[in-house]
Amino acid sequence: MKHTARQSTTRTLIDLYRAIDHRRAVTITYLDSKGALTVRTIEIHELHAKTGDYEIVAMCRLQNAERDFSLSGVQAYTVHRMAYVLDRPEPTKYERPAAAPSDDADALYYYELSRDPDDADYKPRALITALAA
Repeated sequence: MKHTARQSTTRTLIDLYRAIDHRRAVTITYLDSKGALTVRTIEIHELHAKTGDYEIVAMCRLQNAERDFSLSGVQAYTVHRMAYVLDRPEPTKYERPAAAPSDDADALYYYELSRDPDDADYKPRALITALAA
């Protein structure tokens, strides 16, 4: 078991990224927002920076569901040799866009504009005759 207070954040991130690369389960001792200390075995899928901290997106074996953990809440961890056993659910927020047109430059231009919700109503002031490649 490695205690996060005894090592740098960089070393902890290296170990967790290595667990993701090798698809190894990790047992963490976690201090949640209520102050309760829990032990969870997780299968990490993502690590990304959050404002002032890092967020761990993982499948929790105790709840059999996807959960987010804050790296600052991890008190200790152990990387195991056992592989992932849980299936990660498909993301529900992401909607796959329609295929981009490849034969018409104007259609491609409006396709790209419609992908961004902020610019969906944008109309160019000048006539665009050719797109730069």
